[in-house]
Amino acid sequence: MTDNKMDKNKLNIELSDEVAEGQYSNMAIITHSHAEFIVDFVKMMPGVPKGKVKSRIILTPEHAKRLYKALAENLKKFEAQHGPIKESGGGDPGMQFSMGGPTAMA
Repeated sequence: MTDNKMDKNKLNIELSDEVAEGQYSNMAIITHSHAEFIVDFVKMMPGVPKGKVKSRIILTPEHAKRLYKALAENLKKFEAQHGPIKESGGGDPGMQFSMGGPTAMA
């Protein structure tokens, strides 16, 4: 393949220093309509009754499904390398998953 063809397939993405630092989240709240999925990444602190949304991502249903497949594939690879991920069922709301209507928590 020539360099020209390879360059056409490359994706050029900029990552600012601020975004590269990332945000910690121990809970996600997912809502959807017919046109979009909204994922709110929340940080819950022990002993603090109110969490704070650290980041909100809005996706089309098609992109939400692609993200779902990519996460499933990467979880499978992770567990193959490191062993099964243990899920704790304690009282931490950030560790619970429930679906009620168009909203889910993970």
